[in-house]
Amino acid sequence: MEPRGTAQDIHRLTFDIDWPPGTVACYVIDGPEPVLVDAATPDHGTAFGERLAAHDLAPADVDHVLVTHPHVDHIGQVPTVLTAGEPTVYAPAGVSERFARDPSELATRVRRNATAAGFPEEQREMAVDMAVESLERNSDLLAPDAVDVWIEPGDTTDVGHLEVDAVHVPGHQADHLAYPVELGGESALFAGDMAIEPLRSVSLHDGLDDGHREAVDAFYAALDRLAALDVDRVYPGHGPVHRNLQGVVRRDRESLDARLDAVRDLVADGHETAAEVAFALAGDRDVRYLIPETMAALAHLESTGAVSVELVDGVRRYNA
Repeated sequence: MEPRGTAQDIHRLTFDIDWPPGTVACYVIDGPEPVLVDAATPDHGTAFGERLAAHDLAPADVDHVLVTHPHVDHIGQVPTVLTAGEPTVYAPAGVSERFARDPSELATRVRRNATAAGFPEEQREMAVDMAVESLERNSDLLAPDAVDVWIEPGDTTDVGHLEVDAVHVPGHQADHLAYPVELGGESALFAGDMAIEPLRSVSLHDGLDDGHREAVDAFYAALDRLAALDVDRVYPGHGPVHRNLQGVVRRDRESLDARLDAVRDLVADGHETAAEVAFALAGDRDVRYLIPETMAALAHLESTGAVSVELVDGVRRYNA
C-alpha cells in the first residue's frame, strides 16, 4: 500500500503525569482517516479535547484508535472517542484473553505469589488490590466488545490509510505491540512504553500473576526484536521523539543486566526473600513497581542457576 501520510502529519499530544518521566504522550496521524495511537489517562478528558483542538480536530474526528498496550495511561480516553464517534479500534490480540481472567482467581494467584515472595500482609494485599483494580478498570476502559480488530504479533494491518506492522515487545507489558509504519518516505516506530529515551520501562509484564517467571526473558526478546528494526524516528509513550533506537535498546539491555546483577548481589549479601530484595532496591522510593521486577529477576536468576531457592514455611528463600 502506498503511504499517504508523512512524518509532518504526526501530532504529539502530551499530558502531565505523577510518575517518571512526568509526561505521557499519544499521537494523531492526520490524513484522510485520522489515526489515534494510544489515548492518555482517564483524568485527561478536558486536556485531550484541547490538545486535539490545537490541530483542528475533535474526538469525533478520530476514525481509528490503535492501542500499543492496555495500561491505564494509554487507553484512558478510548471511551471518549467511542462516545464522540464511531472509530475502528485495534488492540493486541493477547489483551482479549487477559481481560477475560476471573478477578477472584487472579487475586488468588497474586496472593499466593506475594506470600511466597515473603511480603508482609500490607504489601501482599496492596498487590492483590492493585492487580484486581487494574484488571477491572482497564477492561472497562478498553472494553473487549468495543475492539474491532485484534492484532496478532507479526500481523500487517490496514489502519485507515496506513499499513501497520506489529512487533511483539513484552516485558513491560506481556501483550505490548510496537508498530513500525512508513510515512511519506520516513519509517516511524510507535513504541508505546518501549524504547523510551530517558529511562528503561519497568518490567511489569503481567504483574504478580504467574507470567512474572518469564518476564525477564520476554524483555530480552523484545529488545532483540527492537534491535532488528531499522527506523528513522521513534514515537514513544513517554519522553521525547528520538532517532536513537539502537542506542536506547543497548542502554535498556545494560540496565536490565545491571538489575539482575544488583539482585544477585543483594542475595549474596544475605537478602533471602523477594520482599527483602525489593525493599533494599527501593530504598526511600515507592516499592510497588519494583515488586514485580524483583520477583521476575529472581525467577530468571533461579532458572539460570545464578541463585538457588528453598521453600521454608511457604516462603521462597534464596541464596547465591
